Parts: sequence; structure tokens; C-alpha cells
Amino acid sequence: METKERRVGTISRGIRCPIIRQGDNLAEIVTNSVLEAAEIEGFELRNKDVIALTESIVARAQGNYASVDAIAADVKAKLGGGTIGVIFPILSRNRFAICLKGIAKGAKKIVLMLSYPSDEVGNSLATYDLIDEAGINPYSDVLSLEKYREIFGVQKLEFTGVDYVEYYGNLIKEQGCDVEIIFANQAKAILDYTDCVLTCDIHTRARTKRLLKAAGAKVVCGLDDILNAPVDGSGCNEKYGLLGSNKSTEDTIKLFPRECQDLVEDIKARVLKATGKDVEVMVYGDGAFKDPKGKIWELADPVVSPAFTAGLVGTPNELKLKYLADNDFKDLSGDELKKAISESIKAKDGSLVGNMAAQGTTPRQLTDLIGSLCDLTSGSGDKGTPVVFIQGYFDNYTN
Repeated sequence: METKERRVGTISRGIRCPIIRQGDNLAEIVTNSVLEAAEIEGFELRNKDVIALTESIVARAQGNYASVDAIAADVKAKLGGGTIGVIFPILSRNRFAICLKGIAKGAKKIVLMLSYPSDEVGNSLATYDLIDEAGINPYSDVLSLEKYREIFGVQKLEFTGVDYVEYYGNLIKEQGCDVEIIFANQAKAILDYTDCVLTCDIHTRARTKRLLKAAGAKVVCGLDDILNAPVDGSGCNEKYGLLGSNKSTEDTIKLFPRECQDLVEDIKARVLKATGKDVEVMVYGDGAFKDPKGKIWELADPVVSPAFTAGLVGTPNELKLKYLADNDFKDLSGDELKKAISESIKAKDGSLVGNMAAQGTTPRQLTDLIGSLCDLTSGSGDKGTPVVFIQGYFDNYTN
């Protein structure tokens, strides 16, 4: 009997699960949800399939929450409770507003320094056209709130309609804390106002801390240094602190999940025992992609994936089919072309770095690529699919 050729490559499925609560056996729930979906939908698990679960359900199962009071206590203990420079936060009600509430409760005055024309992930406070028109050098010029309003007026974020300058200022004042708002892109500019600094950037935090310390700051903390240990029984994240946290209620945040390598290994082992198939498992948060319309970079978590099994280490090692078709085998067609390309793929050996036939393939970590696929599959709203099951990701044209 002739074997039919497969006509489908990568498949990504959102898997519905029960609502996860603190203390739930997540490994059991995720494994059962995938196996039940396979039975109901009529697909079979295969080796190298990927099971991915969103960081949100991991943190919820861990009960990794903290209150604004816990944030305030830690900020006060580490930064002195006087005048604190809070610099380079992202503009987000979900990501930063509740953190800022806690920070303000732990200080007498905050000098809030916002980067411009946008925050680190692309939320805009101004436009380069207006900056050019005003003759401002964003690399060196420090703007007061009055100067900012004079030049840029009220700038509301396109998708949310929020003026974050006003919103953050009011939020700080509501906690009984004085506030001064400035705009600058050089970290050391804050030292003209205070020498106790909490830097809130995500991916550039190591450099910002280094520059502040070199410029003579007395105390420098990052968001990763706040709630990196429990405060009065609160949740925490030993590695990332407040980074990767989300709003839970008006007075609490859900932190990024704590150590969860054991969880992904447990799910892998459970699936192997139940099906005999060797799958890969990962926890994912934000994807790593940029929106060309709103100019927003999605990645507000410190990493895309805080835990993953060994088969997800590394980067893709792929040949570009159109390069082979247009160059090496430009004189071939039909079955002859298919055979030549298939043999090239089968013969690829070791790293393809520097190989012309690999140019244009995506040079990113597997976990970042797969995590982005998962984030887009599960969405951030009401799809109810916090687990994503991916098949065929590691297949190529010859499978």
C-alpha cells in the first residue's frame, strides 16, 4: 500500500483547561487537558510535539501574589522612604500601575523620569516629528513637565486613550506622595534630583544600574530587586522581583512564576508514561514581536520562557528553500527539484551559521519563536486556552 505524503506542516492548537486556582496540581491538569483534547479532536501525540503553558496559570497555581503594602515595605526598606527617583517605567496600567502605587506608598516624594518619545517597549509620549520641530535633542535634553506640555500637549496612547503622564502623576499623589515629573533618556539625569534611584526598565536594566552607580548614585535598585524575597508572607520572584508582574486587583499583583523547571519536567514525564511519546514542554509569557501600527514591542516580561525542557535549547538550523530553488537548483523543476532540495536538507550537518543557503532564516532562540507562536495562539483575553499544543514545528520538507 502506497504511503500518502503529508501535506501539513506546523499545527498550533489552543487547549481549553479548567480555571486554575492556587494549589492546583498543574502538571496533572495540563497533561489531562492535552490527552483529552487529543481524544475528542482525533489527533495523536508524536515525538517532539511541544506543550506550552502560559506563565499566568503557573503563577496562579503557585499563589505568587503580592499586595501594594508588601511592595511599599520593600521599597521603603531598600530605598530609604524619602525622595526616590523612579526612572524608565513602561506605560501600562496592567504592567506598572499597581507597582507604582506600592512604590509611592513607600516614599515621601517621587521624581518620575520618563523616557521620550516612547517607553522601552514603544508606548509613545511624543513623536519624532514634534521633537525635530522643537529643535530638541532627546539624547541629552531634560524636559520639565511644563516644557513637555508646552511642546507636546496631551498625548494619549492610541489603543488605550490614556494620558499616562497625568495618570501616573495622579496615581502617585493619591498615595499621599509628592511627585515631580521629568523627561530624559540619560539615566544619570535623575541624579540632579535624588541619589536614591529605582530603575524600572526591563531589558536594559543592567546597563542602567551600571551607569547610575558609576555616576555616584547612593542607592540603586531595579524592579528585579524589589520583592525578590517574601515580605510579610507575600509572593516573590527570587530572580526577577517585580519584573513580569501583572495587575491582579486594584491592590495586588500577580508576580512572574517562581522556579518552575520541575513543572515542565513533570509534565514531560507524565506524557511519556501515558503515551510513550517524548514531547518538549515550556512555560511562556509575552511573545517577542513588534506591532508596526502602534510601534509597540510585545515583550514586557523579562524573558519569553522562564522554564523549558532540554530539546528547546538553541536556535533553528534551517536551509532557505527559496534560496536553493533560485540558486543551487535554478535549472531544475518538478520531481527533480523536489528530490535535490530534499537531499540538501537531509545532508545538512552541524551549524549552518555563515552558510549562504541559510540566510534569511530566523536567527532567534527556539523558545522565543515558539513562545511568540503560543502567545498569538492563546491571546490575552477570553479564549480560555492557556495551554498550547504544537505539532510539526521541528519537521522539514522531507518529513
